[in-house]
Amino acid sequence: MARRINNRLFYFTIEDEGILAEAFAQFEHEIYAITYKVLGSEDVFVATSETRDAMDRHDIPYNLLAEEDGGKLGVFHSPLSREELSDYEDALRALTLATRSIGMACVGINGESNLGFDLTPDGAKSYTYFTAPAGHTFIWRTFKERQEAIDFLSQLTIGEKKAVEWAESLPLASVKELKSYH
Repeated sequence: MARRINNRLFYFTIEDEGILAEAFAQFEHEIYAITYKVLGSEDVFVATSETRDAMDRHDIPYNLLAEEDGGKLGVFHSPLSREELSDYEDALRALTLATRSIGMACVGINGESNLGFDLTPDGAKSYTYFTAPAGHTFIWRTFKERQEAIDFLSQLTIGEKKAVEWAESLPLASVKELKSYH
């Protein structure tokens, strides 16, 4: 069953984050409920529209802080990640937002070498992962600036036109353009 892609992402807080795990276990099985804690925050989470709708249906109390247009966040897939994760675009965009990034590119799967760590000034801090239901754990390089994405993908892919064009077309130039949740 293909997931509905909504592109609306939500910042929220919750009094007791333990309630999320308990409540999510009660959600309908076809719901892919996911939240991410925002990097550098104590209690701010990002959720997809699908997750927020399920939280509302199940009367989970939360404080909505802000809404972000996930369509402004870029996700560049490898052929394998596109195949395995096409139904999880909103979750990937939520992960991008939770890392306070404007985009992310799949650089491989766990266990592969040459994921671009040597091309990244701050090493592994600019990387995250997403495990597909099919079992592969995909490694993603996150980007705070469009130029950073262009430079990294130009080096990693040796100037592959499709990758560089994706980076050049990122809708946001910088994380400074993301909405604040404060």
